[in-house]
Amino acid sequence: MADYPTSFDKEDLLKCARGELFGPGNAQLPAPPMLMMDRITDISADGGEFGKGHVVAEFDITPDLWFFECHFPGNPIMPGCLGLDGLWQLTGFNLGWRGMPGKGMAMGVGEVKLKGMVKPDRKMLTYNVDFTRIIDRKLKLGVANGKVFADGEIIYEVKDMRVGLAAE
Repeated sequence: MADYPTSFDKEDLLKCARGELFGPGNAQLPAPPMLMMDRITDISADGGEFGKGHVVAEFDITPDLWFFECHFPGNPIMPGCLGLDGLWQLTGFNLGWRGMPGKGMAMGVGEVKLKGMVKPDRKMLTYNVDFTRIIDRKLKLGVANGKVFADGEIIYEVKDMRVGLAAE
């Protein structure tokens, strides 16, 4: 496994988006505005609920975020798919952090429950990703469950999300 820190600030995440953190052709985060986190506060290969790795990250919510203006005019709500994408982003980031090579791709999710909304008055999202399985073959695959909290209240919960890394 690679020797990376267990927390990352915004500049580290931007380096990852530019392909500078894990190296060319390996896991990358999207650039803003699609980058759905501001920092990763903890990451492991053996922690979490199932002992197979985890990621905890935070995203600061401000009323001027790009999606509030268009979704929906007069009733601003963060699209639920962006919260799911944040969980996928973190799942792929963990695979790159483990030193696994290849470019990332979301490969599905078994179950999604939307239990609340993110409106402009919220202050922070917290993402929790807990790996249930890691497959390290030609295709590198992470299978995980995830939760998104808004100011401590659970709003999204997913099971069996899958992210893969593959060489081109």
